Amino acid sequence: MSVPAVATTRQTVTRMPLEQALALEGEGVWDACSPFMSWAWHRAWADADADAARSEALVLRELSTVQAIFPVLVRDIRFHRVPVRALTWAIGDLGCPDHLDVPATPTADLAALVPLIEELEWDVVILSNLAPNARGAQRLAQAPAARGHAMQRQPLWACPYLDLPGDWESYLQRVTRSRRQALRYMEKNLHRRHAVTITDYDAGRVEEGWRWLVTLHQRRWARDGGDGAFRDPRVDLLHRRFARELARRDRLWLTSLDLDGEPAAAWYGFAHDDTVFFYQSGRDPRWERESVGQVLLAAMVRRAMERGFKRFDFLRGEDPYKRLWTTAARTTEEITVFRRGLRGRWLRGVEAVANVRARLRGRPNG
Repeated sequence: MSVPAVATTRQTVTRMPLEQALALEGEGVWDACSPFMSWAWHRAWADADADAARSEALVLRELSTVQAIFPVLVRDIRFHRVPVRALTWAIGDLGCPDHLDVPATPTADLAALVPLIEELEWDVVILSNLAPNARGAQRLAQAPAARGHAMQRQPLWACPYLDLPGDWESYLQRVTRSRRQALRYMEKNLHRRHAVTITDYDAGRVEEGWRWLVTLHQRRWARDGGDGAFRDPRVDLLHRRFARELARRDRLWLTSLDLDGEPAAAWYGFAHDDTVFFYQSGRDPRWERESVGQVLLAAMVRRAMERGFKRFDFLRGEDPYKRLWTTAARTTEEITVFRRGLRGRWLRGVEAVANVRARLRGRPNG
């Protein structure tokens, strides 16, 4: 049941089940942040994770216009080994979402959400994987701080990115001579030895493309004795449904590099605003020496330039292959709000001790 928590002649805040908030698909605020905070991601997650049934959303309206949607879930977690009730993003970290923020208009009065947030049962509010410029989350977290709740911020993941020039040759002139020669050689060598084609899997072929992606991804990981990113059935289901919705919106980049008629490498990403996000890939170990994965990645970077995108985002993790493309990175962060009172102050002490121990060990906390 929807429960108005704040109501004036112009503004209302309503607490509702997440499924009801997902019925607000047409509201523009759903797509105001990153692809991982979009309606499409939440819809796919809700279909894949049983936690969706317990999730809620706080919806802020100005007159009849939705100004903000805050999808949340209260979870029992371990906070530095201490059991706590935590108010978190509904989607959690399933599928490794990055660059999150509160879906809201720039002028939304996010402080109006705080009285309803205070009514929920939590010891800490944890908003993880935030974009560096997550203005909505920052504004929302500052409001409870003004009401006596303590807030802290800390860095999380480095997300390398490449600012794209207008064309491929311009990019090649930016890199070292050896790197430029390597990129050109890998492509020419592959075309000299094989019939090479690039296959795109659009809305009518998403399932086929997804099967190739998962198959080639698992083959690559099996070679090293691992299971890969899609070993959790929930992650596989989430991304398959997300991919289908992106294809419907013409934002999906699901592609294979085929040698002599058979996929040898696959690539999965998506477009949002002026950015292409690289999520996952796979390749057949039989073609490791042919550098099929690097050739396909180069083709996707070149395509992004040709289509006028401004940024290519490699998402979290500083894998060595990403540093072949760029030295630039954005760092996501986490905001924690401690409920005012004795328990909140004690948990702040627990956090402080954990931070000291992490520094002594020479690594960041979190």
